[in-house]
Amino acid sequence: MSTLHNANTQSPSESHRMQCMEVWGSNRAVDSGVIMAGLDAWVYSRPWHGDSSGGDVHYVSSCATGRITRLLLADVSGHGETVAETAATLRRIMRRYVNHIEQRRFVRMMNRALGRLDGQRFATSVVASFFAPRSQLIISNAGHPPPLLWRTRTKSWSYINHDDRESKKAADLSNMPLGIIRETEYDELRVRLDIGDVVLMYTDALMESQNADGEMLGLDGLLEIVRQLDGSDPNTVVQQLRKRVESLHPENLTGDDVTVLMFRPNGVGGGSNFFTRAWAGIRIMATAVTKLFGGRNPIPFPELSVEAMFGTPVARLLGRVRPVDDSGSD
Repeated sequence: MSTLHNANTQSPSESHRMQCMEVWGSNRAVDSGVIMAGLDAWVYSRPWHGDSSGGDVHYVSSCATGRITRLLLADVSGHGETVAETAATLRRIMRRYVNHIEQRRFVRMMNRALGRLDGQRFATSVVASFFAPRSQLIISNAGHPPPLLWRTRTKSWSYINHDDRESKKAADLSNMPLGIIRETEYDELRVRLDIGDVVLMYTDALMESQNADGEMLGLDGLLEIVRQLDGSDPNTVVQQLRKRVESLHPENLTGDDVTVLMFRPNGVGGGSNFFTRAWAGIRIMATAVTKLFGGRNPIPFPELSVEAMFGTPVARLLGRVRPVDDSGSD
């Protein structure tokens, strides 16, 4: 169980504890917490019609040194077992890039892989990578509803959106759903998170729900509901959100898969010394040897960057640290 720096918050009571270089998740029903170095997370997923598996795919990964955690939420075309191949493909790619801080190449690879699948499979997706040493969140959005952010210092919710310069490139093929156009480029938005901040990712069943007058909530209606929730108690946020949306109209959250993936920094995993990185290298080499003898998992090669190889202090000294946007919202 993680040790939190904020005494007013609690870790998920029933949780999966992440292991080194693990990728956890699926397209199946789940209601669980996830504890890892850097983040605590809550995952709720309910497939359409009570099926055992659905079109929403969720994954969480933890790197070899505990500095990088990544979260993926994808709404794949189709339902049930037809999505199994897509889910397996996304898991393999996430495993391959589990030790990468930068995620742009990871998202490009997902887009190309889905484009090669049979059945013209495509997906909207949002990917978030948290780098604990700098409390930095990197977000890429492939045609998916924008995440919501609770700021503990302002006690308020807002959307995390790319600014006009990046998100409205009418002439460029950018941020398209995965699997549609092979050479799509994906922006990165970088936000600094404080202990107690909460990020909420979700699939479109929430915003496509109806209000009491039968009108679609949309982003504005969903934000109005979320602003009634207390982000300082994340153990209750997902349940309260579902109840409030379901109470508005009898058909809400019944006609599609529903998934919510929420997380917040826990103050753990902020650094790694030489010995930690050396041990991580041994683990990666062991995985490579296993692969040579018939292992099924891809080799989780480390990112070849100054910060990934030598740590944040060295990267900062050499001026190789990118700036972070402290707001991250409109």
